[in-house]
Amino acid sequence: MGTATEAAGSAAAPASAMTPARVALVGVHGFGSHHLRNLERLQAAGKTILMAVADPQPPAPGSVPPSAAVHAGIDDLLGAVPDLDLIIVATPIQTHAPLALAALATDAELYLEKPPVASLEDFHRLCTAAGRSGRGVQIGFQSLGSHALAAIEKLLADGTIGTLEGISATGRWVRDRAYYKRSRWAGKRSMNGVDVVDGVATNPLAHAVATALRIAGARTTADVASVETELYRANDIESDDTSVIRIRTAAGLPITCALTICASESVEPYITLQGSAGTAVFHYTEDRLTVETEAGRTEEYFGRDDLTENLLAHRAHGVPLTSSLVDSGAFMLVLEAIRTAPLPFPIDSAAIRWEGEGDAAHAVVAGIEDALERAGREHATFSELGLPWAAAAPVAFDVRARG
Repeated sequence: MGTATEAAGSAAAPASAMTPARVALVGVHGFGSHHLRNLERLQAAGKTILMAVADPQPPAPGSVPPSAAVHAGIDDLLGAVPDLDLIIVATPIQTHAPLALAALATDAELYLEKPPVASLEDFHRLCTAAGRSGRGVQIGFQSLGSHALAAIEKLLADGTIGTLEGISATGRWVRDRAYYKRSRWAGKRSMNGVDVVDGVATNPLAHAVATALRIAGARTTADVASVETELYRANDIESDDTSVIRIRTAAGLPITCALTICASESVEPYITLQGSAGTAVFHYTEDRLTVETEAGRTEEYFGRDDLTENLLAHRAHGVPLTSSLVDSGAFMLVLEAIRTAPLPFPIDSAAIRWEGEGDAAHAVVAGIEDALERAGREHATFSELGLPWAAAAPVAFDVRARG
């Protein structure tokens, strides 16, 4: 799964210096359609050639180049198409682990959409397999390719906003009933005993969590000291749609992620850096950075490196991966905290209003916009803020035992 990005690819070598990489795509629907468009761009530039795709559901007419073979599954594809350079997996969350392991049994590099896998145990298995294979594994947190992250690193080093005291991630989107009807796994914590963990922080707004962690310098499991979760749901689903995740890094920095897909309207999500002498706000879907200090306010837009091109440059020239598997360890601790937490607490129907009709109707939690802002600003959960519908309490996750 993922979020569409701008394609910049400045890290890759010129097309004239490269033999086109032989690529296979597993999963052509959903976010897989973005990869199809991106691969079409890269193929036109002479950087890749799409050899084959695999999906149990046939691709839409015209979506796959005639030169690419179509297979129903990865085993058929790997048996028919040798010598691949890159395999991209863009499939439902619960299929990531087996498909990624199959890909790592080849000589190809692996691009795996976010979240990497649905449990910390599978993450450790995948890290072991990747280490044995020696292949690069890129995780599809496209926001980490933003050039704004380097600018943020510099402003922190320069003390532009003073001492960094905390980070918050705020996301408020709208998702209607149709969103949860689009697939069997949507909104599920598990299916037939297999973990799915399709919640607000692990799928639609996972980039908010991953980006906040990256800015805080929390990449691996060792970089996280504690995780607390407070999970709620307004929709009739298994997973959470409105939650606060409170993280403390090994360096002691608080990160609070306040997220919902039950807002009155969708707003671009953002990461706020709370400094002793100012603030910086990063709207990661727009690559837009706003800085406010006593000296005034500045705003700047940045470019972005394409993660597929970065992975190809890694294979060809040893360029460091932008979003490596190992560096998603901190995010996986958050996912595991959510996976092992009690069932999300249902929000009182009196605090929910429905807008729209039929499958286009979406839930709106009363006062959620203000609640998200306060949670991020005060590093507090909904129950700690005393919200009338917040009947749960924060659940601490045992990082030492799991990490």
